[in-house]
Amino acid sequence: MSDLWTKFLDLLYPPRCVFCRSLLREGEKDACGRCRAVLPVAEGKLCEQTGEFFDRCLSPFYYDGLVRESFHRYKFDGFRWYAPAYGRWMSDCLRDYLNEPLDLVTWAPLSRNRLRKRGYDQARLLAHEAAASLGLEETPLLEKAVDTPAQSGLEGADKRRANVLGVYGLRAGADVQGKRVLLVDDIVTTGSTLSECARVLKDGGAERVICLTLARGVRE
Repeated sequence: MSDLWTKFLDLLYPPRCVFCRSLLREGEKDACGRCRAVLPVAEGKLCEQTGEFFDRCLSPFYYDGLVRESFHRYKFDGFRWYAPAYGRWMSDCLRDYLNEPLDLVTWAPLSRNRLRKRGYDQARLLAHEAAASLGLEETPLLEKAVDTPAQSGLEGADKRRANVLGVYGLRAGADVQGKRVLLVDDIVTTGSTLSECARVLKDGGAERVICLTLARGVRE
């Protein structure tokens, strides 16, 4: 997109902070200075989790405060245009803390029924932005055959693990043999969804599964 076209769009639709929705000042991008100063950033070892089947999971934020409020608008209120900003933070986090090559990007998909109701797959939008930023191929590898209750409504790792057990599968024709896969989702708490998706990928022959999410569970 040319600089002239970008400036024209900015005149029609002035860029706003994805957290407080205030108009951004010149030189600001995605978030205003006030919000950046108080964002619940996960830095260093705190941005990383490990799981039962995935190798690492990186997240730039905690799922708290302004991030939680912003994400609710993105996921439930149709603010899908937040995805590019989220994708930039996620990609920067991966570059900062991962020093190994990856082959392709995929995501933890919604069921067909949930996708039809929502109108878009929030994890797929994040995967698309991350893939473009990182220069990797975006590939649909997984499908969710069963429309299970939302993980956010379940308490405890055991219930969340049981809720997703066996509900994901490899898409027909998906080739993951020997691949190093970047698996994208929106939020990670217990890691049950990512672990189940990673299990399917590794059962299909994937060599490594690195996960990337916008945010991780709330700080204790």
